[in-house]
Amino acid sequence: MLAIQTEDFDASKEYEALRKDANNAGAIVSFVGLVRDTEQKLKAMVLEHYPGMTESAIEEIVDSAKQSWQIDEPRIIHRVGELKAGDQIVFVGVSSTHRGDAYQACEYIMDQLKTRATLWKKEVTEDGEKWLDSKSSDIERAQRWNKIFNN
Repeated sequence: MLAIQTEDFDASKEYEALRKDANNAGAIVSFVGLVRDTEQKLKAMVLEHYPGMTESAIEEIVDSAKQSWQIDEPRIIHRVGELKAGDQIVFVGVSSTHRGDAYQACEYIMDQLKTRATLWKKEVTEDGEKWLDSKSSDIERAQRWNKIFNN
C-alpha cells in the first residue's frame, strides 16, 4: 500500500492493517518520521510532488526491497502540503517472517525515500523560504546500500 496524501495518518491503524495483511509474519517494523525544527524558527515545511512520478519512484524502491528481503507488501504513507514542526510526515511499515528482513527492508526503504523519491521540500522560516537539497548524510546512507548489494 502506497499513499501520497495531505491528511495525517494514524500509525496504530497502519500497524493493525500491516498485521492483518501479513502472511505468517514473525515481525513488523515501522518507522514514523516527524517534521523537525532544529533552530526553533520553522513556520512550515512545504512538500510538493509530481503525481505519478513520485509513486513510480517509490514503487521502484519497494520492488528493490522485495527482491532483496523476504517481506510482505510494505505500507508507505508520505504526506505532502504544508506541515508544521512535530507533524508526522512519513510512515514506513514492513512485515516479514524474520525480524532481520523486516528491519533491513524498513531501513532501506526509508534511506531511499530520502534521496530517490520525487519530493521537493521548502522550508519556511522567520528568515524567509528556501528549497532543501538532500543532506550529504542522507546520500551517504542511501549509497551504503549499493556497497552492501555489490558484495
